[in-house]
Amino acid sequence: MAQRKAYVLIQVHAGKAEEVAGALRGKPGITAADLVTGPHDVIAVLQGADADAIARIVVNEIQAIKGIQHTITYMVIND
Repeated sequence: MAQRKAYVLIQVHAGKAEEVAGALRGKPGITAADLVTGPHDVIAVLQGADADAIARIVVNEIQAIKGIQHTITYMVIND
């Protein structure tokens, strides 16, 4: 079965970007967490069995990290 992929754009509180990116790296389903410039501070790349699995990673793993203000999830539609 093919894996679903998504990008999560993350805004964090001032001074927390490196801490948040470090906390994301190595979590199940998160294949990358990179610091970026622009209106968002971190972009995470997720892999999951389906859209529900991606949503669980966002809610249970990402949004639970202290320092995160806001997330936007973009599901890849063809990979």
